[in-house]
Amino acid sequence: MRPYIVFTKKELIEYGRTYKFFILFTIFIALGFMNPLTAKFMPKILESFMPEGIEIQLPPPSSLDSWAQFFKNVTQTGLFVAIIIFSGMMSREYEKGTLVNMITKGLPRQTVILSKFTASTLLWTLSYWTCFLITHIYTMYFWKGETVLELATSTLFLYLFGIMLISVLLIGSTLFKNSYGGLLFTEGFIAILFLLKLSHKIDNYNPLQLANQNINLLSGNLHPSKLKSPLFVCCTVIILSIISSILIFDKKQI
Repeated sequence: MRPYIVFTKKELIEYGRTYKFFILFTIFIALGFMNPLTAKFMPKILESFMPEGIEIQLPPPSSLDSWAQFFKNVTQTGLFVAIIIFSGMMSREYEKGTLVNMITKGLPRQTVILSKFTASTLLWTLSYWTCFLITHIYTMYFWKGETVLELATSTLFLYLFGIMLISVLLIGSTLFKNSYGGLLFTEGFIAILFLLKLSHKIDNYNPLQLANQNINLLSGNLHPSKLKSPLFVCCTVIILSIISSILIFDKKQI
């Protein structure tokens, strides 16, 4: 247990020294402010850009619009940045050869994988929920008394989807000795999820639904029970990815 804690602490310190945590955290803070502000003032901004004599009738912004911005920005920007930042979690160790001495001195190989996953998940957790908290505070400020359905459930689903991508990235980073390999592996996985959407039966189990059905959950058009299968698949992928990474790294020459 002690080697796991020490190596995880080392990973967190390294993320801080390389400013990767600062970049990720800052971007998610910015998104947290942008979500409600965009929803609140976008109609006025659009009206100001319209030619004279042309009027557009837009519905008044609501708290649902703010959360729509949250899910849009996190999936399109936040997850993308997180994957880029975590893509070198194993490749930098291969390139520097820093693991050779540690492993020869008795550091269990599985500890390396578990610590890498823990550190990246902790940074994702802190960044994601900080963004959520900022969005939530300003949404309540701008739209007092307005509520949305299944907010906790929908945000938890997207959070778990992010952890799944980190676990898949961990496999790619373990397989390949450069960050590009891990990125391409993760992109290939995401591409497969989009291809699975073409089949309605298979799509019922597609974990991608955890990231693209949020607004339907918030508006009451979809009950969380309908996403039990994608949630199960998501958790299964996380567990299998960690186990696979351990098995691959155990047999890999470093």
